[in-house]
Amino acid sequence: MTVSLPLVVVLGIVAWTAIKFLGVRLWVAVVIALFGFYLAHTFLAPAIDDSTRNGVRVVNGTHT
Repeated sequence: MTVSLPLVVVLGIVAWTAIKFLGVRLWVAVVIALFGFYLAHTFLAPAIDDSTRNGVRVVNGTHT
């Protein structure tokens, strides 16, 4: 059985947990999310995308 879970759902759960149980303020989470959108439009976006994809491959065990 294969379970597919989008990375954005996993990150959303992590953010909710941090807000609920670790005492992270909501405005801090919003600022971090907006910073992510800002980074998506810079020259660093391809490197971040490649690193994320490689990390997911390592977690899934699908090395190439």
